[in-house]
Amino acid sequence: MTWIWILILVAVIILGLVGAFAAFKYGYSYRKNFAELKIGSAEEEAERIMNEATDAAEKEAENIKKEKLLEAKEEIHKSRTELEREIKERRNDLQRQERRVQQKEDTIDKKSQMIEKKEEQIQIKYNEVEELLAETERVKKLQIAQLEKVATMTASQAKDLLLKEVEDDVKHESALLIKSATEQAKEEAENQAKKIITEAIQRFAADFVTETTVSVVPLPNDEMKGRIIGREGRNIRTIETLTGIDLIIDDTPEAVILSGFDPVKREVARRTIEKLITDGRIHPGRIEEMVEKSNKEVMSIVKQEGERAVFDTNVHGINNELVKLIGRLKYRTSYGQNVLQHSVEVSHLAGLMAAELGADVALAKRAGLLHDIGKALDHEVEGSHVTIGADIAKKYKENDKVIHCILAHHGDIEPNSIEACLIQAADSISAARPGARRENLENYIKRLEQLEEISNSFEGVERSFAIQAGREVRIMVKADEVSDDDTILMAKDIVKKIEETMEYPGQIKVNVIRELRAIEYAK
Repeated sequence: MTWIWILILVAVIILGLVGAFAAFKYGYSYRKNFAELKIGSAEEEAERIMNEATDAAEKEAENIKKEKLLEAKEEIHKSRTELEREIKERRNDLQRQERRVQQKEDTIDKKSQMIEKKEEQIQIKYNEVEELLAETERVKKLQIAQLEKVATMTASQAKDLLLKEVEDDVKHESALLIKSATEQAKEEAENQAKKIITEAIQRFAADFVTETTVSVVPLPNDEMKGRIIGREGRNIRTIETLTGIDLIIDDTPEAVILSGFDPVKREVARRTIEKLITDGRIHPGRIEEMVEKSNKEVMSIVKQEGERAVFDTNVHGINNELVKLIGRLKYRTSYGQNVLQHSVEVSHLAGLMAAELGADVALAKRAGLLHDIGKALDHEVEGSHVTIGADIAKKYKENDKVIHCILAHHGDIEPNSIEACLIQAADSISAARPGARRENLENYIKRLEQLEEISNSFEGVERSFAIQAGREVRIMVKADEVSDDDTILMAKDIVKKIEETMEYPGQIKVNVIRELRAIEYAK
């Protein structure tokens, strides 16, 4: 029974599933058909709406098109009206301008006719003027011919005579003006310069005693010469090697001559020999010891002398190595004048003159102290002491103005500052004062000959004489060839040539003398 119920239940379930499937299939088919019907009606409605929208849009577009056409026609009409108005106005302006141009042309025609009439009148007057000029020229030639006949000379001769008279007058006047202006300028300049220089010299009174480098060492006796030479010359060779100075031992009694270009080394050698003579023990070991000791003493003196010079001149901020070079100048002489003393003197003189003129006193004193610094090394470095001094100043960062003063103090370059000119003047004052320097006889004679040679080279000079140790030259001129006015111009020309071709301390006076003598004999 149970299996029967189970089978019945299974059968019922299967029938239920079949019924449910059939019902589902029928419902699906129904819904599909219904949806298709709705879609079809929606499509028809949409098509109807689209047709209606298209018709409405076409009508709207047609209306807009008509409106735009109307607006365009109105705008075209408006523009055409405006254009016609502008064209009309421009046509009126052109007509007015044409009338003005026509009026101007009429005016120009009238003026042209007037100008033609005036040209005709001018031509007539020009012809009259030409006739008058021709008549004037004819009269002028006639008058010139009559004047030449009366004056017994041609027009060119009269012209040359007149020009010569005018030239002589101008030459005379220019000579007088030059003489007057020159004398006045010289008088004023000399008075002012004398005043400043005199005050500077009075305020700084330096010693007038010159110094010379000691080159001869006295010996207690001639026996000492042999001891200095030593066995087979070993002592003298040691001294010469260590000091760099040559010892000359000759027939000079009780003296040894030291020869060398370096004054500091010569001083070391002098002190060494004096110490050896005093000590009495002369052999290579002792010589080396004395040379070292003398060298330290000299270097110490050099430093002290440099510091003293800087202190005396009140010059600050100088490099220590430069101070030592200044001290080396103590053993350097120039024409017998001690260079260190000369440098200090130039510094003081330049400072005093700068104060009188309102110039830079500190710069003048500094440049004066350093102007000859090149002489401290001119025996070791090639070149003039001016160039060497400028290089040393550059090396130790000195002021460009100081370097310029060093370069200009002997005229190697043109001075461009008042301080440079003051250094030149102070250098000349210190070197040219009596007893300051000794001059080589050969150079002295050569300068006198050169002065006379320059003077005699001018036309009209009869003879010349260099006098007063070359500080004046007197020139005798030929009276029949040189006039009084020419003597003034000749003196200036000779001075200019001397300044260009010669080097000399101080100044040279040029005295041109013209003498006319009339000699007659009574019989």
